[in-house]
Parts: sequence; C-alpha cells; structure tokens
Amino acid sequence: MATPLPSATREIRLLSTPEGLPGPEHFAVVEQPVPLPGPGQVLVRNRYFLVFPGLRTLIAGAPEGVPLPPIHAGDVLFGPAVGKVVAAGPGSPLRPGDAVTHLLGWREHALAAAADCTPLGDVLPDPVAHLSSGSAAYGALTRIADVRPGDTVFVTGAAGAVGTLAGPVAGLLGAGRIIGSTRSPAKAERLRAEFGYDSVVVPGRRSPTLTEQLAAAASEGIDVLVDTVGGEQLTAALRVARRGARIALVGALSGQLSPHRDGGSAPAQIDTYRVVTQGITLRGYRGTDHPEVAEEWTKRFGDWLRTGEISFPYVRIPGIDRAPQALQELFEGRHFGTVVVELPPC
Repeated sequence: MATPLPSATREIRLLSTPEGLPGPEHFAVVEQPVPLPGPGQVLVRNRYFLVFPGLRTLIAGAPEGVPLPPIHAGDVLFGPAVGKVVAAGPGSPLRPGDAVTHLLGWREHALAAAADCTPLGDVLPDPVAHLSSGSAAYGALTRIADVRPGDTVFVTGAAGAVGTLAGPVAGLLGAGRIIGSTRSPAKAERLRAEFGYDSVVVPGRRSPTLTEQLAAAASEGIDVLVDTVGGEQLTAALRVARRGARIALVGALSGQLSPHRDGGSAPAQIDTYRVVTQGITLRGYRGTDHPEVAEEWTKRFGDWLRTGEISFPYVRIPGIDRAPQALQELFEGRHFGTVVVELPPC
C-alpha cells in the first residue's frame, strides 16, 4: 500500500533582495499544499540539498553567462538535491521509491518533470556524494590544467567543497606536490593531516605575505592552479607560476563572498606581461562546456571512494528551518568541505 501524502510541505523563499550578503532575515520558511504530479511529472520527497555560494550570485541577479535564472524576492530557492519519488504522474518513467537527483532543493517536496530527474543508481556508495562539487575539480584538472606526473599544484579555497576534493584528486592524477590556501589555521592543519596537502598558505597575513608564503611552499614555482577564489590569491599565484603553467579558474569566491560587491564580479590584478613571457595559460572551467565530465567523474569518484583512496568531507545541517543559517555560516567560512541540509526520511 502506498504511503499517503501529507497535506502540506515547506519551502524556503527569498523575502527581500539584500544590499550585501544575505542573512537569515532575508528568507522565510513557508508552508504550502503538497502539489500533485501531472503527466510526465513526479513528486520527490527531498532528503538532502546542497548549500552553495553560487546562491549569492543568483540572489543578486544572475549576470550574463550564468546558466541558471536569478532569484527574485518571493521566489523559492533552488539547487542540487537528492530525494525519493513519492508520487508519479501518467507517462512518467519513474516510479514511487526511485531515488533521484534534481535541481529543486530548498524545499521538502519538489514537483519536477521526470526528464529533469536523474536516477541515482549504485555508482556512488553514499547518496550524499551525488551533491559533491568534485566534477568541477576533476574537470578543471583533466580538461583545463592537464595535470602531469610530478606537477606542483596550487588549489585556492582548499577547505571548501571544490578544494577538499581538488587536492586529493590532483594527487591521484600524479601531482608531485600539492599546496592549498585557507584563512583558517585549524583547517590548514586538517588539509595537511587528512587530505594530502603538502603545504597550506594562509591569506590575510601581513608577514609573510601570501606571495612570500607561496614562494616558500613552491620554491621552484607552480605548474597548475585550480582557483576557486580569484582576487589576491590569483595575483599571488601568477607571481610564482612556472613557465608553461596552466591555470584553471573554477570559482570567484573573493567576489561572491564580499559584502562590498554584487556577487557577479571578482576583479583581480593580473600581470599580463608575465602571462605572455612565461607562456602561462589561463582559462575558465564551465561544466556545461564539458558534458561528458559528469559521468566520467562519477564513475571514478565511486571507485576511489570504495577503495578508500579518497574521502568526501561534508557537514550535515539537520532540518529545513536551519537552512538559512547554514547559508550564512557558509559565507562566514565556518564549515569544512561540502555543506548539505538533511531532511527527515519519508
């Protein structure tokens, strides 16, 4: 017998567009009737959804080139989620009980087109691993930076969702030395002890400066940069980049997490003379430009997780009521790795 659906469900809406970084006061948890699926649709009971910094950009008004729509006052937030189908409309290839991923997180129940849901399968041993940002790290390292045996790799924002996987993946791909950056000494120690980073620099210090720290950590320069931050960290990396260095730009947290910017820009000072004379390549990575990467990454990620060659660090925040606070904590750098909100099982 099918489990009866509840009469109401909750979702998180943006109350007003903030001037700077959004805080819990800009959101509301709103109760709504549970929708019923129509033809080709499914109703999914979400179990986990991702808390990610890109929401700042969408809330501020997604700039040109962002493949997701902006979030206006009154809109429900969205993002990657994992859940289980609890009802299916006519013609849906999915059935109740199927576990799926989709992009309608930040709500307890999601009404989605079956075509917009991806069955989980058994490739990954932990369903939460489907919410990892590892595809971006893997794609940047294999499609843009082309990591080679013995390379010295620098990862900015190494304690974040991308960085905690970029370092270990670089090592598995043959990198000889891996350097990270984080503003937290405690996180720096964890990156060295648990995630294969040989050295970690701490931005924000007056002495030694970031460039001085990086030059000491990579005495012969860096061959690869996976940059999730931009700003001063990109500037410093260029100063110590070796001839022929490959720079993959994955994120722009220096702009997204700044209360003084709009979330849609992240200026950095770049010495173009050095880029030219050293033959440095600098290119942005977008997953939509490399659609084959997601499946390739998922298979390798699953294999690495099962053999214990890699781990997936994430923080579970229990309950939809705590989601707005979790977003603020993400902006403040309080967590290590990926941040997900966990909802009660059906």
